Amino acid sequence: MTDHTRSHDASDRPEPSPGGEEPRWGPLGGTPEPPPPPPPLPGAYGMGPEWAPPPAPAEPPQRGLNLALFAALAVVIALVAGGVASWGTFLLTRSPSGTDPGYSLATPSAAPTGRAPDSVAGVAAKVLPSVVSLEVRGSGEAGTGSGFVIKGGYVVTNNHVVAVAAQGGEIRIRFADRSSLGARIVGRDPNSDIAVVKPDGPIRAPELPLGNSDGVVVGDPVIAIGSPLGLMGTVTTGIVSSLNRPVEAGGSTGSDYALINAIQTDAAINPGNSGGPLVNAAGEVIGVNSAIATLGGSAGFGQQTGSIGLGFAIPVNQVRRIAQELITSGTARTSRIGISIDQSYQGQGVRIATQATGGATPVTPGGPADQAGLRPGDVILEVDGRPVGDSRELIVSIRSRAPGDRVEIKFQHDGEVRTATVTVGAAPVPSAGPS
Repeated sequence: MTDHTRSHDASDRPEPSPGGEEPRWGPLGGTPEPPPPPPPLPGAYGMGPEWAPPPAPAEPPQRGLNLALFAALAVVIALVAGGVASWGTFLLTRSPSGTDPGYSLATPSAAPTGRAPDSVAGVAAKVLPSVVSLEVRGSGEAGTGSGFVIKGGYVVTNNHVVAVAAQGGEIRIRFADRSSLGARIVGRDPNSDIAVVKPDGPIRAPELPLGNSDGVVVGDPVIAIGSPLGLMGTVTTGIVSSLNRPVEAGGSTGSDYALINAIQTDAAINPGNSGGPLVNAAGEVIGVNSAIATLGGSAGFGQQTGSIGLGFAIPVNQVRRIAQELITSGTARTSRIGISIDQSYQGQGVRIATQATGGATPVTPGGPADQAGLRPGDVILEVDGRPVGDSRELIVSIRSRAPGDRVEIKFQHDGEVRTATVTVGAAPVPSAGPS
């Protein structure tokens, strides 16, 4: 290639070009015209005198990748691929009959059966061996109930469970180990609905400890054990929902001798639980299950259809006294203060009758109430600080005490409120007949 440019010296005019041509100047003679364009390069086909390098192509605007969409698509693709692979494996390996001779499930791990002693399971394990089921027949009737073993191999139950066998009937006791023995009635008390029976032979069942029902408070956890509907060894649990409920527990409707000052519980109690123990968290008996409430209003077991969450138990402190008296003498004393009640009275408290009723004087001469200064027509308001609203509450308040106990009675005499200390007495021992 030939170089078409030349350097200039410091003179005002350039030297002549090799071709003898003078340089051309502009209109003012001071600026030379631009030189002509160089000839095309050899091999630069199609490039005319005005050619220039083509402009660089414009870059398209760049967009950021949607990573969330990309990840979602990847997950979908993986799931579809996995599903297709699994389905293909199933189609290739499935048995025509749907069975798989090589199929097996893992064997269970070792499961401990021990439970904490104070848990429901722990208490039940301790109490169940001492709870029995009673099958009773007599006088054309038959029934079942529950009971529990106490000191000496005696069995405590309800009077209304064994009453049908009182006149030459038959009692059979079934123990937790499925053994059974015949039994006989040692004594029964319709007034408290407690009875004691003795098996006709030695037993292996342990005795059940008796607790202290005076220490029971509302909200305490309790467990009821027995044979509801003949289902022996049934355990239900709940709490003490109330105390000092006047409840009829086996006597005839309208009578006052079968009333108890009951512990109320929401532990499920049904027919056949009657006579079984209500125990606390330590496995001690605090009551004997005896009655339930029903939607028809009856609390007796003879008319109920099932538990509605209102069960009643005889406090064990009363049971202890009655059972001991039945074992030692065959009979039990019923606590009395020697008054007759005016059932027509509608005011506050309980009024002592003003005239003899059924041959009984309003206040028994020389009796506990007479000695404390109560008179016919007086209105009893409280017993040991607890108000009494009707005759049932007064009766169960007195019967829950043992003969010889002292109670403070607040009463109204001729419009004046007084307080007297009464020593509880005992009624003549009645003959025990079917309740």
